Amino acid sequence: MITSKTSAVIFSPLAEEVLEGLSDSPKRLPPKLFYDSRGSRLFEQITELPEYYLTRTERAIFQEYAGEIVQQAGSNLTLIELGAGSASKTRILVEALARRQLQVGFYPVDVSRSALKAAVSSLNGHIRNLRVKPIVADYSKHLPLLNVPGCKLVLFIGSTIGNFEAEEAQQFLVRLRSSLQKGDALLLGFDMAKRANLLHAAYNDAQGVTAEFNKNVLLRINRELGGHFDPDTFQHVAFWNPKMSRIEMHLESRVEQKVWIRDLAMGFDFAEGERIHTENSYKFTAASIAAMVRSAGFRLEKTWTDAKRWFSVVLARV
Repeated sequence: MITSKTSAVIFSPLAEEVLEGLSDSPKRLPPKLFYDSRGSRLFEQITELPEYYLTRTERAIFQEYAGEIVQQAGSNLTLIELGAGSASKTRILVEALARRQLQVGFYPVDVSRSALKAAVSSLNGHIRNLRVKPIVADYSKHLPLLNVPGCKLVLFIGSTIGNFEAEEAQQFLVRLRSSLQKGDALLLGFDMAKRANLLHAAYNDAQGVTAEFNKNVLLRINRELGGHFDPDTFQHVAFWNPKMSRIEMHLESRVEQKVWIRDLAMGFDFAEGERIHTENSYKFTAASIAAMVRSAGFRLEKTWTDAKRWFSVVLARV
């Protein structure tokens, strides 16, 4: 529990983050709030949408190069995945590793218990000599890493690194680097900068699933903190910011309104057209990837990409 600086009340971590974000100007909410059980299910739907190329492109890279990736990563590997979700793509790497090792240990780390439960049920008993040990944790704040046998291969895929601000990404990779031993490896996924129309469509799907996913942060506040958000009075806004090389996601108030949140014992005013910034998704170039990885103290060892060069998977070494 954390004591708010603006109140004598002791708030939960969720309440503290909501208070801080909605008190800021402009208002914001951290993207990890998307991922309660409902949000995790919605994200899995997003990954199957025709407009959302990211997951299927990265999966195709794994399907083509999984054997080469695990061979390059080393011997006697233990897999650790940060932000594992349901680990659907990771299964390809796990199966490739199981063909090379007598035993495979896999530690999926995620804030969502429901996603980890799905990961465990989809993997345990289906791959020989695999042991899955899920860890419920917020890896962005602390790295539960891990006295495990053998060399570690840490997976941070799906271009999740793009949800960090540049300085935060650098700090995160430096912390991760300090928790690893010489010879350990990191596999990173990067969504590459590309035509604006492709990027726009990926975050504004025709079925409206991404909009529902974005609005789920409001429904989560309602469910868990006694909020009174009416999601119909907010609209999903996502656009390409070329200057910052990022997609931005916002929730925009359709009307002037005041929203009460019971557990914070306060209301928040919204002007018509005022936005809550919920997520950034940075897009990368080969040069920006190399600079980020090397400045965090890793050695860039190998890169795999698809034929269109829409997505890159990078192996970095301690």
